[in-house]
Amino acid sequence: MDYEKRILEEVLSLRPVFWENKRKQDISILNNMELSYDDIVDAKKRLERFAPLIKKLFPETEDGIIESPLIEICDMREEIEKTYNKEINGRLFLKCDSHLKVAGSIKARGGIYEVLKHAESLAIKENLLSLDDDYSKLSDEKFKKFFSNYKISVGSTGNLGLSIGIISAALGFKVTVHMSRDAKEWKKSLLRQKGAVVIEHSEDYSKAVEKGREECLKDKRAYFIDDENSKDLFLGYSVAALRLFNQLKKEGISIDDKHQLYVYLPCGVGGAPGGITFGLKHIFKDNVHCYFVEPTHSPCMLLGLLTGKHSNIHVKDFGIDNITEADGLAVGSPSKLVCEIADKLIDGIYTIEDDELFKLLFLINQSEKIKIEPSAAAGLLGPAMVDSDENAIHIAWATGGLFVPEDLYSDMIQKGKKFLNK
Repeated sequence: MDYEKRILEEVLSLRPVFWENKRKQDISILNNMELSYDDIVDAKKRLERFAPLIKKLFPETEDGIIESPLIEICDMREEIEKTYNKEINGRLFLKCDSHLKVAGSIKARGGIYEVLKHAESLAIKENLLSLDDDYSKLSDEKFKKFFSNYKISVGSTGNLGLSIGIISAALGFKVTVHMSRDAKEWKKSLLRQKGAVVIEHSEDYSKAVEKGREECLKDKRAYFIDDENSKDLFLGYSVAALRLFNQLKKEGISIDDKHQLYVYLPCGVGGAPGGITFGLKHIFKDNVHCYFVEPTHSPCMLLGLLTGKHSNIHVKDFGIDNITEADGLAVGSPSKLVCEIADKLIDGIYTIEDDELFKLLFLINQSEKIKIEPSAAAGLLGPAMVDSDENAIHIAWATGGLFVPEDLYSDMIQKGKKFLNK
């Protein structure tokens, strides 16, 4: 039996797997892609133009740039080594998108970026804004009145909906978030508090996206943010690579042939990890190794790549239920845009069981006093699964957790402690 058929059998049996992407190409493949480094830089500049507005609307950002810290987690590294009986070569860092201001998750990158770009486009089209203006004026009442004539809609398992809902409502848009059955109740409540309309669906993420798309087709003033195919979301995420380069530089870390970078990215539909991978490959070339992480019960990206069908699959086609506590990763079908890029750029994918997510969530709370949600814990196991040397830099990308209510978080901690002691 060949390698990929064996991996597929394991996936279908709901067992955790580590898949090495033998189809990965060298960095020259970037020259043949529709999107380019210039597109990433353009997105970065747009976010900088909006910084005065973000600072005014969300003073907690201080400078109007929504960015997260990069923290070395030495104690957590020791806990992983002890718990999983595997030595980790090199240094381990946490990229704390779990603590991104405004929306509290990685979706604050792509989601907020796409809404801002749409707002900019509308205002410029009506001659209300020019690229040289101070964008803080977009918070004026006349702009809120202007944006209130337009609708924004999105389908989400939770975190993308939060980012879209919060920024859209703050600007004055009428915003509707279609939430799948996996979405947590507290996320729905927070969205309603922020002024978004939340429509609940009894089916999964794919159906929520479909309903959101259908709604927008009926209204020429409605704009649908398509998590499955949006290039703007993708580019918003990709800006993280430019920011990470500067953070590593401040740490005195250079990435080169002798100092390789390993990045572990939780994956749902694929937009966030795909965009970040795209940016990282442009910055660090072949010296960065990117791995996606999926729950064993929602391995849509891995199935799409293993079968070669890309986005034309749903995990239920293979008898997999798509039910996981990692709500941000509870996605049945992967992004077509990201599948085509990931097939050539990522180094691999590993899958993880829910029990392990809670264990890791507990361990990082105990060792580092850092609060994350189950989805965000997925990348922490990565350094124990790859072979690297003592010069390696490992980054687990924490994708959400800041806004989790304390009582629910306490329950998660207890659950993680219970699984650890089994």
